[in-house]
Amino acid sequence: MSLMPLRVVLFYLLLAISAGIWGLLMLIIAPWLPYRWRFTLIVGWWSRVAIWLTVHIVGIRYEVTGQENIPDRAGVILANHQSTWETFFLQQVFRPQTQLIKKELLYVPFFGWAFALAKPIAIDRANGRDSLKQLSQLGGKRLAEGIWILVFPEGTRKLPGEPVKFSRGGAALACMNDAPVVPVAHNAGEFWPKVGWGKKPGTIRVMIGPALYPKGRDPRAIVELNKQTEAWINQALASVVRD
Repeated sequence: MSLMPLRVVLFYLLLAISAGIWGLLMLIIAPWLPYRWRFTLIVGWWSRVAIWLTVHIVGIRYEVTGQENIPDRAGVILANHQSTWETFFLQQVFRPQTQLIKKELLYVPFFGWAFALAKPIAIDRANGRDSLKQLSQLGGKRLAEGIWILVFPEGTRKLPGEPVKFSRGGAALACMNDAPVVPVAHNAGEFWPKVGWGKKPGTIRVMIGPALYPKGRDPRAIVELNKQTEAWINQALASVVRD
């Protein structure tokens, strides 16, 4: 009999317990700290716990290429979205960082309340116009503060093999603030599926592309930057399939 289902149950149990305990502690400690310490304690350290559990309990490892492509200045990270794994892992690569998230996540007891202290950009997906305005306003402020912004332009998780098609919000944010875009491709969904609780041991490949720079602020520049990012990620994902 496979022990994997038992490992998955243990993984989620430990993940939930750690999130609850950590969130409660951070609600007490973090409000008194400057932002960069808050990010490190609330998001950085706990996401390390999540990745450690993923590696050692369910056997999902990772390898990263292209870290030398990350520029010195903060910009916009545009990544494909297949699972929850990348929301944990990318916190370790780009620091300090905030995310474009669903506002409902901030209602999760303890950890969601603590996460609100890490300056996330929480949007209402039901109101697309207001969410884009919020991304533009808060995103520009975060970039000026030297904070990376992670955006999943697909809007929701996709199955492995589906072609990447991005909305333009992340590219527009980069263009309006003359900030670099760093494309990130991965195949996490092959091991941490979009549907269900099951997990599959294996090695996730994370590929970080060369920084792409805006060539203006007009709609044409936004479309061009978005297409460049889409093309690089689709090509990177295709290379994973070929390998």
